[in-house]
Amino acid sequence: MNIRRLFAVWSAHFIKTACRLTGKQGATLAGKAALSIYPPILSELAKEVKKDIFVVCGTNGKTTTNNLLASVLEANGQKVICNRTGSNMLNGVVSAFVLNTGLSGHLKADYACIEIDEASTVRVFPHFQPDFMVLTNLFRDQLDRYGEIDTTMNLLSKAMKMAPNMKLLVNGDDSLSTFLALDNENEYAAYGISQQVLSDENSREIREGRFCKRCGEKMQYHFYHYSQLGDYYCPHCGFKRPHLDFDGTNVRLDDGITFDVNDFHVKANYRGFYNVYNILAVYGAASMANISLEHFNDVLGNFTPQFGRNELFEIRGTKVMLNLAKNPAGFNQNISAVMTDTSPKDIIILINDNSQDGTDISWLWDVDFDRLKDTNTASITVCGIRCLDMALRLKYVDIPSDVEQDIEKAIENKIQNGTKNLYVLVNYTGLYTTHNLLKKMEGRK
Repeated sequence: MNIRRLFAVWSAHFIKTACRLTGKQGATLAGKAALSIYPPILSELAKEVKKDIFVVCGTNGKTTTNNLLASVLEANGQKVICNRTGSNMLNGVVSAFVLNTGLSGHLKADYACIEIDEASTVRVFPHFQPDFMVLTNLFRDQLDRYGEIDTTMNLLSKAMKMAPNMKLLVNGDDSLSTFLALDNENEYAAYGISQQVLSDENSREIREGRFCKRCGEKMQYHFYHYSQLGDYYCPHCGFKRPHLDFDGTNVRLDDGITFDVNDFHVKANYRGFYNVYNILAVYGAASMANISLEHFNDVLGNFTPQFGRNELFEIRGTKVMLNLAKNPAGFNQNISAVMTDTSPKDIIILINDNSQDGTDISWLWDVDFDRLKDTNTASITVCGIRCLDMALRLKYVDIPSDVEQDIEKAIENKIQNGTKNLYVLVNYTGLYTTHNLLKKMEGRK
């Protein structure tokens, strides 16, 4: 065993332990140290995965899809490497492998399920070539970091060319994801929802992919699901939604989520139409890799979402739902999920503009906040670094809000004086802090 590799592994474990003792996450730092000490470490460890390596990319739904896929594999008795915390850039990916090695420096794993930031694929793929890539969707996200969506698409296309034997599973209802699959030579399959489920209540949404990527003509739709997802076609060149290999039919949202796919009935106690796509992606990926689906519904019933994804807390008689909302498409879907709860409620919205959030918060003006008028909301409180910007955005649609920059004070106030039904919507850098705060408050007497 290479001494530097052993030292890299031991150092990563030491850093992770030290960070945990000091209340920090530490996954990214551990991976960065391991890669600096021994640059080939990710390539070598990836080769020790006995079967398949899955990667999950896309603007929204990566973490839930990736972690749920890992849980399906584990339910079949497989040992799985997974970056469950959502640390999805190169250093986080390295950590997922390194922190699952023993002190001998070797990895014992049947599969790897790795969430990867779209822009980071070109940095990760030189270290290993995945067997499968799941592409959930492509929406506009963090303009100051990614630029226009074409930049993200170009990076993903480059990554696909770096792994020509990698099989793709794409969201066929997303014209941008479909175009990427057709524009590359990788074998691909598609999943989606061929029947209209909801009325087009989001007609004011800002939709990506309005123009055909092949010829530039304006795309037409038989119907939308949300954002640009739906049954699309180009009237000029014939580009259209592909055949859906994994088609979600008979979708019902009135008592959790139920639907059928390829004669298999799915039932999950989740909220949010977007979770139909997440579950379909997992079903499709498992099917493509010939993974048994015997325990699929059991896994859905027992699955605990990663923090900030429909995470429920009970704090002194108040039900608190924490959700990540970091771009227009995701925020609009969070609003839709809130609207399914017709009981009185309080809402807290936390907006930061740290580098990981994207310092450009102009995306707030692309969110249909006016739909919050129809949610039987008793109060809305805005928090975070850009709380005043959020208050101004709500004022433009005649929605009053209370300003409290400190999230702890805002939550405590609603627990003491609220409806006992609280939704907390936060963007990226507020998530970890708010999650820890809620866990701490949940433990209080």
